[in-house]
Amino acid sequence: MRTGYFYSLIFVLLTSTSVAAIAAPMVKSGTENAPLVMEISPQVQSDKVDLNQADASTLQRELTGVGEAKAKAIVAYRESNGPFSSVDELLEVKGIGKAILDKNREKLEVN
Repeated sequence: MRTGYFYSLIFVLLTSTSVAAIAAPMVKSGTENAPLVMEISPQVQSDKVDLNQADASTLQRELTGVGEAKAKAIVAYRESNGPFSSVDELLEVKGIGKAILDKNREKLEVN
């Protein structure tokens, strides 16, 4: 009789622990609080270089065929003659020819 009583207690103990484990609330992971849709910044950055605001290092880095000397010449022209009124005015800068302008026309803008 003792063994039957002992086995009954073991059965009840194991059953109650398994029920407790199944009924326990799940631990929520941190990813459930993450938004499902990412918000996109309302500001759209243009890939174009503004001739009236770019510094010499930006012009040198972003434009094809424009080295340090030509980039400084563009900035010097802008400082002495005022802001560019069009991209075609870049032809007035010493060292900038039609070929360089045509290579970079899609990258340039004037604001």
